[in-house]
Amino acid sequence: MRIVGGKHKGRELEAGADRRIRPTADRTREAMFNILVHGDAYRTPMGQLPNNVRVLDVFAGTGALGLEALSRGARHVTFIDDHPDSVKLIRLTAGTLKEIPKVTILQRDAQSPGRAPAPCQLVFLDPPYKLGIITAALVALERDGWIDDQAFAVAEISAKDEFATPPGYKLLDDRAYGAARLLFLQRESTL
Repeated sequence: MRIVGGKHKGRELEAGADRRIRPTADRTREAMFNILVHGDAYRTPMGQLPNNVRVLDVFAGTGALGLEALSRGARHVTFIDDHPDSVKLIRLTAGTLKEIPKVTILQRDAQSPGRAPAPCQLVFLDPPYKLGIITAALVALERDGWIDDQAFAVAEISAKDEFATPPGYKLLDDRAYGAARLLFLQRESTL
């Protein structure tokens, strides 16, 4: 597993030995970021995503999605995972990449994240397959101020799983990559 673009392109990412972690495959991650970087729908006042935005990587596992965002110009990434081994792995890798000043790593349940210091404009959600907790996590993250009013979210689910777009979001794209399916969502402003 490696970073596929940006200033850290080609750098190896530690996968760890924990079998409960299912990192997003390099090719799937590359496709995801190509859509975000080149898609007209994903332009922000700061440019194309993830350029200069605050990113939230939920169910972070190895931290591959957030670290890829940092490599491609994200201003700051907060990683949330409830497992101590994931927190240690992300801290180790962020340190190796010399990105510690740009990250916050929290050992928390995504459904009880606590108050956000600032809202994020890009959110990655990659929970274990078959749990069906993306909507519940989005509701909790919104409630606690983690998600900007017009934020983009990318969720990874199993290609075989059903998905209903959560209230307050619009589905921008739905792509299958082998066993994975990527859902590109945008929060509809509450203003």
